[in-house]
Amino acid sequence: MSCKDWFHIPWRRFRRGLLFFVLMALLAGSTPADAGTGWLEKGKSLLGGAASKSSSSSTSTNLSDGEIGSGLKELLCVGSENVVNRLGRTDGFNLDPEVHIPLPGQLDTVRSVLSKVGKSRMLDDLELRLNRAAEVATPKAKDLFVQAIRDMTLEDVRKIYEGPDDAATQYFRSKMSKPLAQQMAPVVSESLEDVAAVKSYDNVMKEYQSIPFVPDAKADLTEYVTEKAIDGIFYYMGKEEAAIRRNPAKRTTELLRKLFGS
Repeated sequence: MSCKDWFHIPWRRFRRGLLFFVLMALLAGSTPADAGTGWLEKGKSLLGGAASKSSSSSTSTNLSDGEIGSGLKELLCVGSENVVNRLGRTDGFNLDPEVHIPLPGQLDTVRSVLSKVGKSRMLDDLELRLNRAAEVATPKAKDLFVQAIRDMTLEDVRKIYEGPDDAATQYFRSKMSKPLAQQMAPVVSESLEDVAAVKSYDNVMKEYQSIPFVPDAKADLTEYVTEKAIDGIFYYMGKEEAAIRRNPAKRTTELLRKLFGS
């Protein structure tokens, strides 16, 4: 099923005159020191930004409110699909320096101790498996993102439409981080088992604890990998959202082209 078949929501038209009131507020807030070229430059900057946004969504004025809402949800749908395809594959996390998952900080002492006795490769293996777990879990979380998009309200959609290039990503972070983590945790836990990360961790800790007088150390792998996986997903969601808003080549559906222009 395509993204455009998933979301259909009716809502009132966006209010007009936003630019006028912003300009009035800008001029009203100016001080004598801001007079002349000061507020003129601010005005040019504001108008330039507004023009840029207008050019990217100029065709939306002829769309119904339902089409605009569906188009914004489709943007999120397409963006999340691209992110899942990028990260939910072998080395999607592991070889990407932007989202690579390092060992938890609680295991720094473990790495230091085992490195001194020639066992550092055990930690390297564990780190690789943590990334593999995130890669396996990411595609399984796709339905969670779809549901989050479907649950968006009229107010949510309006804020995203009128917001910056990463407004949808900010929405997800503010509204969905906690519930998403709760739903992803079992998926990550299963993935950790599937890629033998838990077994690798147990081997590491057994070797570490066999050394006399070492301090206690432990890490919650499920919580840690869940947090890092969500961070990675949000990181690329922000980039995908901005790309779809700015780059016509990224508008891969008819509704997105109608909403943001071709």
